[in-house]
Amino acid sequence: MALPDAGLAPLAPAPWVEERGATLRITAVRTFLTAPHGCPHLIVRVETNDPGLYGLGCASDPQRPLAVRSVLDDYVAPLLAGRDPDDIEDIHRLLLNSAYWRGGSITGNALGGVDVALWDLKAKRLGVPLHSLFGGRVRTFAEAYTHVDGRDAAEIADKVLAARERGYRHVRIQAAVPGADTYGAAGGGAADPEAVRTRRAPWDSAGYLRHVPAVLTRVREIVGDDVELLHDVHERLDPRQAREFLRRIEDAALYFVEDLLAPEDAGHFRRLHDASPVPLAVGELFHDPAQFTALLAGPDIDFARIRVPTLGGLTPARKIAALCELRGVRLAPHGPADVSPVAQAATLAMDISSHAFGVQEAAVFKPPVHEVFPGTIVAENGGLTPHQAPGHGVDFDEAAAAEYPVPEPLAHDRWALLRNTDGSVQRP
Repeated sequence: MALPDAGLAPLAPAPWVEERGATLRITAVRTFLTAPHGCPHLIVRVETNDPGLYGLGCASDPQRPLAVRSVLDDYVAPLLAGRDPDDIEDIHRLLLNSAYWRGGSITGNALGGVDVALWDLKAKRLGVPLHSLFGGRVRTFAEAYTHVDGRDAAEIADKVLAARERGYRHVRIQAAVPGADTYGAAGGGAADPEAVRTRRAPWDSAGYLRHVPAVLTRVREIVGDDVELLHDVHERLDPRQAREFLRRIEDAALYFVEDLLAPEDAGHFRRLHDASPVPLAVGELFHDPAQFTALLAGPDIDFARIRVPTLGGLTPARKIAALCELRGVRLAPHGPADVSPVAQAATLAMDISSHAFGVQEAAVFKPPVHEVFPGTIVAENGGLTPHQAPGHGVDFDEAAAAEYPVPEPLAHDRWALLRNTDGSVQRP
């Protein structure tokens, strides 16, 4: 059935659209902010002149959601009006170039939200699950990992074994450092919870090096070899400290160490990778595919931690996944709770269709999230299985979302503010 003309004339139109007589058009790009898990989720809905046909994407940036929303509402939406949504590659490149000064996480998240929505829309129009557009499935499910933390090895080991009982074969373990603000450990190791809340508790890298390697090694001794253990340094070491950390954790037999260095220090990965048998994972902070390609040339890493929204969506993420396959590097996509169920489902479509896949971080969402995002995928027996419905299979309830307003700026995202024991600013 022919669709009504949208009546919109886009800037720099693709000349082939009129030649092929396409009538489907983008009529609106709408954005929604909601926080059913506590962290801000920015959802993008690309609507068309075909009633009921729309695509959903995620542009969530927990530190700068209002800035990303402005890019989408004020600049991206007007550029998309009137276009044929079928030409995802063309639209992606046009939007990327439209800023002239290309790149950055704010632009990446805005572009990523639109890109995933366009892929979702295309799959829905064709009546197929999203992974079918990527060559189909190559596995039944995607292995997932969950998080546990504790103040000592015994507490952490108990939680690892409990996760193993729930079916997880991969578990990330984080250990609190006494007296310090410690990433990934509930409450950290600081004696004063108020100091943690107001970001006055310091980070102690020397204490971390003294304390954490022994804890990781002891956890391995307790739990045995029946479970893969992971650890996230969260870029809090300098290159010299990173080399020493790898030396001290060899006996822990980790599946990988994540974010051993910050992106600014990525030039040191080759030396560390060559010197240590501990597998290295990095990439959740990357907003430019070139940041991955530089490390994949060696390769100088073992796992690519792709964050689909921040990298600009599935269009660039799938290209990096293909390069990983060619270079013998595995995918370990970023998937904490601040990556919404929409982004999780889109990432899973890549996981399930890529031979490079290794393991997927799997958030455990609070009950209100399932209300706002019908179809939220839940890990079962340590794995994530994609929907077979058209698109990525996760919907968005606008009315329910309105019941969960986002926190004020700096209320949630203050966790990135951190200082060392000498008062200097530390990467989070």
